[in-house]
Amino acid sequence: MTDENLIKTTVEELKELINVKNFVGEHIETEDKVLVPFMKLGLGFGVGQGKGPEGEGGFGSGAAAGIEPISIVVIDKKVEGVEGVRVLNLTKGSETSKAISELGIVASDLIKEIVSNSDKNQKDTPKDSETSDSP
Repeated sequence: MTDENLIKTTVEELKELINVKNFVGEHIETEDKVLVPFMKLGLGFGVGQGKGPEGEGGFGSGAAAGIEPISIVVIDKKVEGVEGVRVLNLTKGSETSKAISELGIVASDLIKEIVSNSDKNQKDTPKDSETSDSP
């Protein structure tokens, strides 16, 4: 195998690793929920070439990857809209990342409430044609 073929072979293997199917897992369906796992990928790649004292040479390349689950999206079939979707963090994380995650949950709940109240107010407010005092 030539030096060029080793690199091409390694790159082809990397292309297979870097596939969306490796980041978004197959969904798991239960009676009332759909679970979609998400992963992160760590990847290392190296290439080297050298010659010994006798002039003989060598070439090598390699790659390694590791996949770790980081979150799972839970979709409740009984609840419509964004209220039926939750994201569960599966990483251990630091206290800071946990605090940021909690802040995100609180912020998303506030946004849902604001949007819900805004929609409700729009339905309760009479249209311009209904409020005109024209004779």
